[in-house]
Amino acid sequence: MAGDFDAVLIGAGHNTLAAGLHLAAKGWRVGLFEQAAVPGGAVKTGEYTLPGFRHDWAAMNLSQFAGSPFFKAYGAELTRHGCAFVPVSRPFASSFPDGTWAGVSTDMAETLAAIGAHSAQDAATWETLCSRFGAEAPHIVGLLGSQMKFRALASFLLKTMRAKGVAGTLDLTRFLLASPRAWLEETFVHPHSRAMLGAWGMHLDFAPDIAGGAIFPYLEGMAGQTFGMMIGHGGADTVTRALVAALQARGGHVETNAPVSRILHDNGRASGVELADGRRITARRAVIAGIAPRALPRLTGGTTPDFDRTMKGFRHAPGTMMIHLALDSLPDWRAGAALRRYAYVHIAPSLDQMARTYQQAQAQLLPDEPILVVGQPTVFDPARAPDGKHVLWVQIRMAPGTITGDAKGEISETDWAQVAEPFADRALAILEAHAPGTRAKTLARRLVTPLELEADNPNLVGGDQVCGSHHLSQNFLFRPTRGHADGATPIANLHLTGAAVWPGAGTGAGSGFLLARKLAGN
Repeated sequence: MAGDFDAVLIGAGHNTLAAGLHLAAKGWRVGLFEQAAVPGGAVKTGEYTLPGFRHDWAAMNLSQFAGSPFFKAYGAELTRHGCAFVPVSRPFASSFPDGTWAGVSTDMAETLAAIGAHSAQDAATWETLCSRFGAEAPHIVGLLGSQMKFRALASFLLKTMRAKGVAGTLDLTRFLLASPRAWLEETFVHPHSRAMLGAWGMHLDFAPDIAGGAIFPYLEGMAGQTFGMMIGHGGADTVTRALVAALQARGGHVETNAPVSRILHDNGRASGVELADGRRITARRAVIAGIAPRALPRLTGGTTPDFDRTMKGFRHAPGTMMIHLALDSLPDWRAGAALRRYAYVHIAPSLDQMARTYQQAQAQLLPDEPILVVGQPTVFDPARAPDGKHVLWVQIRMAPGTITGDAKGEISETDWAQVAEPFADRALAILEAHAPGTRAKTLARRLVTPLELEADNPNLVGGDQVCGSHHLSQNFLFRPTRGHADGATPIANLHLTGAAVWPGAGTGAGSGFLLARKLAGN
């Protein structure tokens, strides 16, 4: 195929695929080049343990994609190309060391009973929060879906003030700046209620005491209660496969095993890319790089000193480690068989423990008691395993990409090649304490270290699955840096997209769709 396109896209993550599909739909000739053998980045699925057991490599929760403006626009087309979701009515729960649990179901009575088992006051608070969610959601979702430009923010602020008044707008601002702990401790009285929601902050680099993180436990809690969760039928790669097929059906070119070695530009304007095999691919209108910011100066050879400095200084969150288990049957949770009915079970006992784990990982120490996110997708999607069997998706948060020591003093090695097995055993011992007998049910396991995540997808620097910290200094107008939240760069026609660009991480394809709409004019 001739290497001449309107737009050349680097990487086949869901943001670049979404951007490519929208541009192709607007008549652009699109070429997309991915360094890995399989498209999808963190959104892919494979038989990583045994034949017939399909495991999501990294991302499992597709709720953001299913509810996104992009899917609203292209859902029918993607469905024709095989995209299918499985609704989850019991999205998440937490298992606690005292043998109790709490969880959120789309059945309000069920949720209130689970929370009320710990605190009647917290159950009443939950019911009140949910009753107000419909009024609050437009303001919060509106902000998260806005372009990060002063005019767009001014419009958002004006609409919010008209709807909520000055006092209500200030209350919303205070909430947006609050840490998870500040909001949770002022809202709920029982430590288990706080921990159940606080665990969601850890998914997005918001430990309990990080300012600006309260919004995420709130949104995940309210969305889980109101909408439940969506996972992919047969695996998260249902999204990736449909995106690739839809793009190709519109004439787009998708090529894997095709790493880009250089972004071509002259006189301050991008003109294409050079692949590792020496081919030069021309881009008449845009080069879109779905890469981590640190990689941009290397691929361009340099833009401006200030911009390159901020790209090289882009901060990444602590890493994660994945454990994929093929199981003979579901775990027998010590807290009760009810936990077998939930898509996610967090093992994150308290806000204090989460804060300690985060600080240890930030200090490049192996945490003494890592947070576990235990996914049980086959509860809702039995197609992922042979009849009667199950897969378990275990995410260890946090796990530093670079190791300087062990907070527990048990593991002396600092190379992941030697650390992977003993650290996995530490995590699985925690799981065993909460679900005795899981080890005996395990038919096979596959460990994926932070460095293997990065080797597979260079955007996951040090195993950072959210491609960059979302702390306030690197979010909103500052993601990835001031003046470039729309993905623009100092080189004309060269744009960044992906989780490192506003609106950040998740499966909503927000940055790719926003960018493509800007480039296409609608």
